Amino acid sequence: MSRARVARRIATAAAYGGGGISLLGGAAAGLLLTEVQYAKRRLGGGGNDEPPVADGVYGTAFAATAGPPWRLALLGDSTAAGVGVHRVGQTPGALLASGLAAVSERIVELHCVALPGAKSDDLERQVSLLLTEPGRAPVPDVCVIMIGANDVTGRMPPARSVKHLAEAVTRLRTAGCQVIVGTCPDLGSVEPVGQPLRWLARRLCRQLAAAQTIAVVELGGRTVSLGALLGPEFAANPRELFGPDRYHPSAEGYATAAMAMLPTLCASLGVWPEEERRPGVPPREQLLPVAHAAARAAAESGTEVAAAHRGGRRTPWALLRRRRRRGLPEESSDHAAVT
Repeated sequence: MSRARVARRIATAAAYGGGGISLLGGAAAGLLLTEVQYAKRRLGGGGNDEPPVADGVYGTAFAATAGPPWRLALLGDSTAAGVGVHRVGQTPGALLASGLAAVSERIVELHCVALPGAKSDDLERQVSLLLTEPGRAPVPDVCVIMIGANDVTGRMPPARSVKHLAEAVTRLRTAGCQVIVGTCPDLGSVEPVGQPLRWLARRLCRQLAAAQTIAVVELGGRTVSLGALLGPEFAANPRELFGPDRYHPSAEGYATAAMAMLPTLCASLGVWPEEERRPGVPPREQLLPVAHAAARAAAESGTEVAAAHRGGRRTPWALLRRRRRRGLPEESSDHAAVT
């Protein structure tokens, strides 16, 4: 069965209650879990350090006069929280907030509710912190979600994982937030992980990423495929792009992911510069059925998928884009204050 059809089956099952569709048989799933535990022992239990608290205000003094602040929220697991680095400016939240501030020339207020070790079922709590907690700040303009790796290692059925994600996206979209999801990363790129876990993990992660994309796009959100981006680049440069625990990204790894997500983040708010077509250069976007776009994105570096519209209404098609990345601003020039 094609990856697009499997992803569609998972997304459909999620929409009808999140049944237990599994991509592997019981024996293979047991082997995967055993190999994961062995890999974690080899990793030495890394990733338990508390990530830096990146909440605060980002931007230059000039940006404070250019318009009201953008409100950016990060949700998800340890990757969204920034486990593996020790400086605030190296976390994905700080990198994205600084980048958005530089591109839009407006102040950005960052609030991170991501929890290390979280699975998709924790998104309900995280969304509630943003939307219903007494004394909360105004509803975010845009939310970035990075989730999925712990669902795979924790043997959560993919349909249930996608169901939790879809419910979170629905609540955020209903509240008026733009939503960008960095889909499940490729655990097959983790350096100490050997075969057969590497092959199994890559297969599971890509199928989950494709199913996540279908659900998110059909709810009006956008996705960026972190798995296909991080897999080849991390595999080629493991010492530079993984942190000391050889599991979570390093500062360079988080910067790579943030550069892939920043164009989509800015485009969702209408502040990303229009890209001009150059003669002789193939188009950087394709119009495909949603499931096919999702499957393609799961295997291509840093690809964005968003719903296609016609006459102001969403269609059953999706736009698959490969946006040009920009370098991230220096921390010192765009970090006004962190509280």
